[in-house]
Amino acid sequence: MFTESTIAALLMGTIAVISLLTPHCMAVKEDDEGFELCVSSRHRMKDLSHQNLTDVPLNLPNDTEYLDVSHNSIQRLNVASFSRLSRLCFLKATHCGLQEISPSVFNHTPALKVLNISYNKLTIIPDISLKKLKIFDLANNLYKSYRLPVSFQNLQNLDVLSLGSTAALSVNYNDFDPLMNVSLQNLVLGAGIHWQKYDSGALGKFKSLQKMSLFTSFCGSFSMFESILVDLNVTGTPALRFISIFPDDCNVTDDPFKKLRAMPFIQNLTIENTWINSSFMELFLKNLWLSSVHDLSFVNMTYNEDTPDGFQFRTINHTIKLRSITFDHVNHYQYRYPTINMSFEAISNLTYIRFSGTGLNILPCKLISALPSLETLDLSDNLLTESGFWWYTCSSVFPKLRRLSLSKNRFWSLSLISEKIHQMKMLESLDLSYNSISLDGDCFWPAQLTELSLGNNNLGNSVFKYLSSNFERIDLSKTGITAIMTEDLSHFPRLTHLQLSSNSIQVIPAHLNAPALLSLYVDQNAITSLSREVLEGLPKLQTLKAGRNPFVCSCDSHWFLTAFNKSLLPDWPLDYTCSTPPLFAGVSMSDYKTSELSCEMWLQAAIALPVIIVISAAIGLLFYKYDGVWYTKMLWVWIRMKRRDKKRSNLLKNESFSYHAFISYSHQDSSWVDSQLVPSLEGAGFSLCVHERDFVPGDWIIDNIINCVEASYKTLFVLSKHFVQSEWCNYELFFAQHRAISVQQDSLVFILLEPIPTDCLPKKFLRLRSLLRQQTYLEWPKDERKQQVFWASLKSMLHMADKSIVLKNVALAISDTAALITDQV
Repeated sequence: MFTESTIAALLMGTIAVISLLTPHCMAVKEDDEGFELCVSSRHRMKDLSHQNLTDVPLNLPNDTEYLDVSHNSIQRLNVASFSRLSRLCFLKATHCGLQEISPSVFNHTPALKVLNISYNKLTIIPDISLKKLKIFDLANNLYKSYRLPVSFQNLQNLDVLSLGSTAALSVNYNDFDPLMNVSLQNLVLGAGIHWQKYDSGALGKFKSLQKMSLFTSFCGSFSMFESILVDLNVTGTPALRFISIFPDDCNVTDDPFKKLRAMPFIQNLTIENTWINSSFMELFLKNLWLSSVHDLSFVNMTYNEDTPDGFQFRTINHTIKLRSITFDHVNHYQYRYPTINMSFEAISNLTYIRFSGTGLNILPCKLISALPSLETLDLSDNLLTESGFWWYTCSSVFPKLRRLSLSKNRFWSLSLISEKIHQMKMLESLDLSYNSISLDGDCFWPAQLTELSLGNNNLGNSVFKYLSSNFERIDLSKTGITAIMTEDLSHFPRLTHLQLSSNSIQVIPAHLNAPALLSLYVDQNAITSLSREVLEGLPKLQTLKAGRNPFVCSCDSHWFLTAFNKSLLPDWPLDYTCSTPPLFAGVSMSDYKTSELSCEMWLQAAIALPVIIVISAAIGLLFYKYDGVWYTKMLWVWIRMKRRDKKRSNLLKNESFSYHAFISYSHQDSSWVDSQLVPSLEGAGFSLCVHERDFVPGDWIIDNIINCVEASYKTLFVLSKHFVQSEWCNYELFFAQHRAISVQQDSLVFILLEPIPTDCLPKKFLRLRSLLRQQTYLEWPKDERKQQVFWASLKSMLHMADKSIVLKNVALAISDTAALITDQV
């Protein structure tokens, strides 16, 4: 007998939470598992719960994958509502008052994998035949029998089935026959009520059943319970879960778990939401110690001491196979510490112990810390502090402890913890999440500690300075980190797993130096894009979780969307949506399309350059073919003359001219002047001065030239080889140039009738050579199309004189009138 009974009593006494247990029903549905199984995009989810609906809407999108219509008033599921939902994978319709489901409702939903219609008023189990269905929850309805329809034999992929009805009081032998050849993983059976009958062999027909969850009461009917254990032994079920197996008022005097000794396949046993007396506990543990059970769990258990000596467990001369024990939320009925007296050998082989949610505030270190095989200790969700865990009366030895969880307690000093941890020579993993940890001083961690969790503590950006370079796994989720630097990770050469979820990190710096990193979690931060450079320093990365960040859907995300290996993203594409630009806000990034051409500048340049060259060559060829040079040249002349005429218009507004232009040409070119130039310009309303026609007879020719030049708005020089050989043409050019210098700089217009090389001009035409080099001239084209441009340019130069021109006949008339008046006077 173990003599330190007071220490054992302390073990149970310090985990006491003095409270009364209020029984509650256990939820058997696994929404999260089904959610991840089905949903690929949050855009394809429709949550219509609590909407006061009387029917499933007909206008649901065709690509809907997840539909929740729970907590409405839908008594019947109609075929029309599901006729277009071929991609529907998850349907949840709980608390709707459903009374009927037609077998044809799901004919158009072949992709359905999760169907939850629990907590309704179905009076019969619906006839369902869905080949891909994996999770089917029918618990808490009103059917009177567990007899399954024949169509259930088609549910070959079914993994989880939940059946429960407060109206079903018995289980008959043939109820589960349609599932005889289905390899069911988990069967949840019962609605918490007491059964009146169970036919032996009903559960023994399952071909393969990995886990059995039984939610029913057997008080006073332990023979029925033993029959169920016998059947489960036939199926070889390794995991059993009993929910509310004994009600609060049950007085257990028999030994219902005696059959456990003869069940070689049982590995895992869970007792949940049950009232257990100390007398029953002794019988139960005796059978357990003699069974093949490796893992034992008590969840939401109320312990009642119904014997005056409390719990007494004597030494058993038997090899104990139990290796793991869990107490998750243990409540005590009496307002005092329980009395426990048990053999130390009974627990000496334990490798895993969990005391969670028990109110533990002082560690019974002389008992737990002395366990020679203990490798994992979970003390999460308690009231422990530094002084309660390392209290002064004992030293924490823990000879083989490798993993320690102190999550959800009241620890605060990181420096003190790092010092005390040195006492645990084998410790490799420490969980300090959900505490009140502060960075109160330098930390000196033991070399063998490789894993540390500090999640959900307000630590800030400097937390990396307080960590060990030996760490391989670090969890800093929700620790108030706003930025990480490249040098932050350079201090951890052995780091393989880093969790930075739920912080405020905006940018992951380029070229991180973490050559051993295998897993990086940066989900739920403020990251807008992931660049190629971020991963260059992470050559061994296998997992990147970066969902639920405000990603910008633009060219910044092009590489991530097109080239990044999505198999590294466990949360792709579900948790990746666009936040900006507004046009794509909320759109799944998997649906956002971008092209390499629109985002890669080098590719744009590589394509644009040849295109520009080809277009330029084509334009140049057309330009050359259709005399573009000549047209451009004429356009430039026209523009220059327009600008110069506009500038000179104010200076010449008080000037009066008799002619639009004086024409200077060689006699040998008179045929072109008479047949082309004069008719074209005078036909357009221009007044021209031609020496053969308009010189005053009897006047000296030099005076005629000077008078005509000064009386004309422009002087047109028709240049040709004959022009440069004419003496009079040289005089006309001299006087016109002198006028241009003194009065009107742009009064000279040169028309090149035929090509004349400027270097071949005679020396007496030095002024003309200089003018032709400085001024633009008009060339007479042979092509009729070009001649139209020529005349338009020439006429445009002469139009500016319209307001100042005084026609010759008007001037003469005025002068004659003035002479008559003078004579009269």
